[in-house]
Amino acid sequence: MKTKQAGIEARFIELAGYINGQMPHFVVEKVQTALNDDVKPVRGSHIHVMGVAYKRDIDDMRESPALDVMLLLKKRGANVTYTDPRVPVLHLDGLHVESEPESTAAAADCVVIVTDHSTFDYAALVERARLIVDTRNALKKFNSPKIVRL
Repeated sequence: MKTKQAGIEARFIELAGYINGQMPHFVVEKVQTALNDDVKPVRGSHIHVMGVAYKRDIDDMRESPALDVMLLLKKRGANVTYTDPRVPVLHLDGLHVESEPESTAAAADCVVIVTDHSTFDYAALVERARLIVDTRNALKKFNSPKIVRL
């Protein structure tokens, strides 16, 4: 019985790892669909990522899905920028990229919330952004047709 139970637990852990590994692809598909609905291709669009740390209000980048999301968007031809008060600089695919002020998100074709830092001004973001893909349910108290939720 223990052996069978351990096998099921191992399979469950393996499946959870697979699902987590596929999430960046799922997010990018959501961004692409949202942009398509707005009659814009990913290629050439300015996509601004809010939060690149692994978890809220920390600076740890290890295993952060934001890096995969950003790389996948870049591979599709997007101009990708980011804001993260905890991660002022990151190295992405050989590039040195600096965090931009939160206000620059308003100029993007699409904003993607990947890490929901408590310091972000979500009311201002909803007011100023053209399109937002919210992967963290950070905008649950806002109702707007420009918000795409996962």
